[in-house]
Amino acid sequence: MELDGHDATLTARCNSLHVEEESEQILRATYVAFNARDLDAAIAAMHPDVDWPNAWEGGRVRGRAAVREYWERQFREISGRVEPQGFEEDADGSITADVHQVVHDARSGELLTDSRVRHRYRLEDGLIVRMDVLDPPEPRE
Repeated sequence: MELDGHDATLTARCNSLHVEEESEQILRATYVAFNARDLDAAIAAMHPDVDWPNAWEGGRVRGRAAVREYWERQFREISGRVEPQGFEEDADGSITADVHQVVHDARSGELLTDSRVRHRYRLEDGLIVRMDVLDPPEPRE
């Protein structure tokens, strides 16, 4: 059976929606694992050569082992919790998450920040290949 232009467009939109939903599920599960400090589960969602921002110290880290080492250093100093508030697929196929982030000093428990940030992800074959931290969303009026 051959699809006409309308049917092909509809099929493409349905496929795109499925990929977006699957990506959102992967990312939500990764946030849950991160917040639970289940590094094995969080890192399993990443490509072996993942490109990840070192938002805490600056720069970037590359590969699962480097992300694990970065997080382990980070968790000794700060205790962050990140809760995705929503996801949006960008025109280039990446997924941007609007995130509520709360960070405490790991030793004293002092609140360091309670803010909103945006995380942009690139996934390939169901694995995170890159993450970027973007400027926070504009405040709503």
